[in-house]
Amino acid sequence: MNTTDVDVAIVGYGPTGATLANLLARCGVRVAVVEREAAMYHLPRAVHFDGETMRVFQAVGIADQLLEKVRVNPGMRFVDADRNLLMDWPRPQDVGPQGWHASYRLHQPDLEHLLREKFADNSNAVVLNNTEVTSIEEAAMGATLVARNIGDGHQTRIKAQFAVGCDGARSIVRKSIRSGMDDLGFEERWLVIDVLLKRDRPDLGDHSVQFCDPIRPMTYCRSPGVRRRWEITVLDGETDAEVTQDKRIWEFLAPWIGPQDATLERSAVYTFRSAVAQKWRKGPLIIAGDAAHLTPPFMGQGMCAGIRDAANLAWKLALCVKGSAPDGLLESYQEERGSNVRQFIETAMRLGGLINTGDPKTALSQAQTDQTGRTRMASIAPPLGASDLGGLIPRSTPHAGQLFGQPALSNEHLLDDAVGYAPVLILRHRLPSNIASNFPVFDADEHPKVASALDAIGANAALIRPDRYIAASAVTDIDIAALAGIALPSPMLRHEERELAL
Repeated sequence: MNTTDVDVAIVGYGPTGATLANLLARCGVRVAVVEREAAMYHLPRAVHFDGETMRVFQAVGIADQLLEKVRVNPGMRFVDADRNLLMDWPRPQDVGPQGWHASYRLHQPDLEHLLREKFADNSNAVVLNNTEVTSIEEAAMGATLVARNIGDGHQTRIKAQFAVGCDGARSIVRKSIRSGMDDLGFEERWLVIDVLLKRDRPDLGDHSVQFCDPIRPMTYCRSPGVRRRWEITVLDGETDAEVTQDKRIWEFLAPWIGPQDATLERSAVYTFRSAVAQKWRKGPLIIAGDAAHLTPPFMGQGMCAGIRDAANLAWKLALCVKGSAPDGLLESYQEERGSNVRQFIETAMRLGGLINTGDPKTALSQAQTDQTGRTRMASIAPPLGASDLGGLIPRSTPHAGQLFGQPALSNEHLLDDAVGYAPVLILRHRLPSNIASNFPVFDADEHPKVASALDAIGANAALIRPDRYIAASAVTDIDIAALAGIALPSPMLRHEERELAL
């Protein structure tokens, strides 16, 4: 048995694990990824992500490449059994405050290929495919994992300061943490069908459509290229084998397409659940993505939630690995992400209620009526849960936990490209020469578009974390000086750079 020593071991190489691996590698953290599958799964799964998620992919360094493979989503419509519009959820078609569009449609293998290709470019990258973790033990200075190659049985011991389970609903890392799951009360079986069109079918439309039929609800999704998806409720008494027969599938799809229009790419029955793990961390063991929470798909936020986990966790792990922050910083991970993800899950459940019952009364709590009388849903952007970041900031800091926008700078480059995966101080006016800042500074005097991002929160200054959420804000000069002096290190500093900076 050979031994590999790393800073962080990641179990699972899906979008959450691959994003976390890339962000950690950017910070100079030594990473090993263990993935049970021998090769990347080539069929569709997730089909949507939002502007905040694209901003994380920007931090990874794949956003421009990914943009060539996705399509902007115009929105979602909810119709009743007679195809009458119940509710509209339009998504802006212009670039939004995050520096990207609000909603994208994707083919998940395209994303995973880019993430894995990017990680492979790092000298700190170790990937063990076709390998399963057989044991996890907490050690004096971290965790020890034993992994076995499924093909030849060869075993590898991985020693790490931290081990993160991005290994899905049946997570072995969550079992090692001994965390139960809070069941939020949603469980339904749905048949997911992906097809490849043989010819152009513009009549199917570009909007996603939720068919709120109380007997058999369905969903239609427009994916990039010739891909289209239907999701169909499986009724009580119907077996998986029955509903996945080709003949039955074409019966389901008959109102829209037939075998002359498309070929079946994939069909599978999924059980959609809503649940949140009770404990996301135990010592060096941490969970993220589906290992930590499960959501119905009706908001398209399942993968997004895992990407948010990765963005929140990576900079904290990097600082703790390098000794730049107290271990208590990692306690803020569940404090912040737990309440945020619950709000997305609960909203998805309310939408599921509309889709399944045809009764909008409960489900439309997020909706509003426009001047034409049409019912519209407003997108949500819940803040992070309250945290003092392990004592790095006061817990009652104004605007802490809100997502900050990404303005363009005077050279038209986006803010994050200039900053990197690091904290930054945003000011309305130049920082006085007698005030020193622990962070890079961008002000609206030099970069006028920065002002609108500050206007959105009603502040004259904001300290932005590496994950683009606000650490603290200020209005007065005295508070701005205090903000500039907060001891929030950059995770981008390598070990040797940190020693030189001290």
